[in-house]
Amino acid sequence: MPDTHSTAQNHLLAALGAAEYERVAGDLELVPMPLGLVLSESGGVMEYVYFPTTCIVSLLYGLEDGSSAEIGVVGNEGIVGIAVFMGGETMPSRAVVRSAGHAYRLKVKLLQKEFNRGGASMRLLLRYTQSLITQMTQTAVCNRHHCVEQQLCRALLVSLDRMSGTSLSMTQELIATMLGVRREGVTEAAGHLQRQGLIRYSRGHIDVLDREGLEKSVCECYAVVKHEFDRLMCDIPGARSQGRESPARTP
Repeated sequence: MPDTHSTAQNHLLAALGAAEYERVAGDLELVPMPLGLVLSESGGVMEYVYFPTTCIVSLLYGLEDGSSAEIGVVGNEGIVGIAVFMGGETMPSRAVVRSAGHAYRLKVKLLQKEFNRGGASMRLLLRYTQSLITQMTQTAVCNRHHCVEQQLCRALLVSLDRMSGTSLSMTQELIATMLGVRREGVTEAAGHLQRQGLIRYSRGHIDVLDREGLEKSVCECYAVVKHEFDRLMCDIPGARSQGRESPARTP
């Protein structure tokens, strides 16, 4: 966890032009995001949207019997709460922190006001939304057609892309919920990856030892989503914004 925080750690905030950034900067609040924190419920109304910096948020769809599966992941590349500027008003999925860290939050009405101005902010958010829809669509295909081991490789790589290190805090129960599979299947898949020397797993902690090996073992779904995100967001000038500090307030 970094000792200092900057809005530039979130790629969308880093990509805002100077004028757009200044209009929202004073209202961005840095908040801790502990593991398991629920940011929204399916059908619920959000008061804030969240721009993760060092945390990862799962978007989950639940069934009447209590089971659920992850349909998308949001980290430092994006925003939690796209429904509020897409006209949906309520959230279609449950949003839960699955890797602790921090995020900047902004009141929904302020984001809607900025979005409705049109221009660069609107186009940026719409492109991100398209990339997230691609991720959700491919995740559904992956969960239906690919084995648990391939799904686990995808989940690990997606997490690594949104973190600075190679260590993940993920229990087998959490992974099973994310993938919508039985815990026994996760145990078997994780054990196989460990025997291959790709990961080291112990008591809810996973160290990725061979990322290249994971990329060779994962299904094509990971590359499809990554390619589409890179295509849509390749011009995000995050590098030029490094060091930008937000007048963030800890609530």
